[in-house]
Amino acid sequence: MRNRKLTVSQAARVLGRSVSTLRRYDRRGILRARRDPINQYRYYAESELVEFKLRFDAGRGVTAEGSAVPRAEFRFIDLFAGVGGMRFAFEKVGGSCVFSSEIDRFACRTYEANFGETPAGDITEIPASEIPGHDVLVAGFPCQPFSLAGVSKKNSLDRPHGFDDPTQGTLFFDIKRILAHHRPRAFVLENVKHLQNHDRGQTFGVIRDALEGLGYDLHYRVLDAAGFVPQHRERIFIVGFDRAVPFSFPDLPIEGPKLARILAPHEEVDDRYTLSDHLWQYLQNYAEKHRKKGNGFGFSVADRDGVTRTLSARYHKDGSEILIDQPGKNPRRLTPEECRRLMGFPDRFRFPDDVSDTQRYRQMGNAVVVPVVQRVAEQVVETFNEHYPPLTQPSLFDEIEESSAA
Repeated sequence: MRNRKLTVSQAARVLGRSVSTLRRYDRRGILRARRDPINQYRYYAESELVEFKLRFDAGRGVTAEGSAVPRAEFRFIDLFAGVGGMRFAFEKVGGSCVFSSEIDRFACRTYEANFGETPAGDITEIPASEIPGHDVLVAGFPCQPFSLAGVSKKNSLDRPHGFDDPTQGTLFFDIKRILAHHRPRAFVLENVKHLQNHDRGQTFGVIRDALEGLGYDLHYRVLDAAGFVPQHRERIFIVGFDRAVPFSFPDLPIEGPKLARILAPHEEVDDRYTLSDHLWQYLQNYAEKHRKKGNGFGFSVADRDGVTRTLSARYHKDGSEILIDQPGKNPRRLTPEECRRLMGFPDRFRFPDDVSDTQRYRQMGNAVVVPVVQRVAEQVVETFNEHYPPLTQPSLFDEIEESSAA
């Protein structure tokens, strides 16, 4: 390969980023531009662009179970992106992310640390016309307005939930307006299991009618992540295609890894994750109070040879839903790194140093289980391969040739 010089605009086209994004990379040392010694113009070396592209595409093209997946290069957008769990999954099956959106500033920091770009902000303020064309829309839209825990909390505070939640409940309709404008071939949505039953099924009925009203053929199923990670985590997946096609959700493994597999050795866990005497006593008293009332509210010390309860975004508060026993000590929380493994994020995923443990717990509690999404994505790719014309995009090297000739 000749190590040609590409202008900033050429490099932006090659990488699918904006010029302003490349300038931010340069300032932060993510991808440095060079200076021409004669005219002082900024440029990028072709070899460095290829290395950058490969680094952020690492691990693509392998199924959740380790075998090769048929490649179907396609473009997707990542809405309500969080820290990029959906993106990890869809990139692994050949997708190229052309747009992402996330409103939480701490999640955006983690997203940029892993993908080299900062998501656009509030999706409600972004016109659909400003979002690039795409083949697949993926979104794990906010679940708190529909979850059992979220509904119970809002009821206790006399606050609206579901579509009546003024800040989160109506975000589904932003998905609808983007689908209506761009008409992608397919979409994959993820939410809590309780979405189907919220408001006696009326909420899900509104969602189903809205999506079918746009002409999409719908498929939906609740999937449990316990076949891939040691966590009982049920989520509903809604998959739609712009034509009637046969689609089957994946059959997930019945039995997966045990909790012990993702835990760090006792001696390697910092003492700050151990519950204080005061908090441990409070959790025991709280559980006893509810036991006498005949319900099961309270902490859970996880079985190392089993699976955990569902990791939630509130885990940072006391860790009560998943506690780990320790010899001669009070129980402890999972570490953020253990939470990362519990959610099936790849080993190359990292948290930035300036994101606190509190935010790391929230990010993992709000995330998707990556290998489950990947299995769904594999089925979408298979449907494309069998029932759609080929999805072709120029390779990186074709793009370099075109940019150099421009």
